[in-house]
Amino acid sequence: MRFTGILQAFASRESGITLIETVVALAIMGTIAVTFLSGLATTSKAAFIVDEQATAESLARSQMEWTQNVDYVYSATQYSSASIPSGKDYINYSATITAESLHNPDDGIQKITVTVKRFDETVIRLQSYKVDR
Repeated sequence: MRFTGILQAFASRESGITLIETVVALAIMGTIAVTFLSGLATTSKAAFIVDEQATAESLARSQMEWTQNVDYVYSATQYSSASIPSGKDYINYSATITAESLHNPDDGIQKITVTVKRFDETVIRLQSYKVDR
């Protein structure tokens, strides 16, 4: 009976919400909001990075195909790159293609490295081999 009396005393009070209850509720809501917003920011940044890497990989693969299809140049240290598409997805991207002979003198096998940069920061580096057929 004593416990029910305490419950009735709390249920029958009409004093309203106290300042401490309001502050605690605001603190809980603020914590939830900060967690949600930081999650959104992290997701947005991750999506940007993945998009940048996918674009750079596509560009690197097309540059590598370009290099594989041009004539073999003995003792070459660099090949000219294909033109970069002019779309908005490829703004501020650049590509360089370097060649390195595997043997000295050059016996018709080169290691080709395609480096794709954005804002002078390397995004991806792709390597393959080219042979003189």
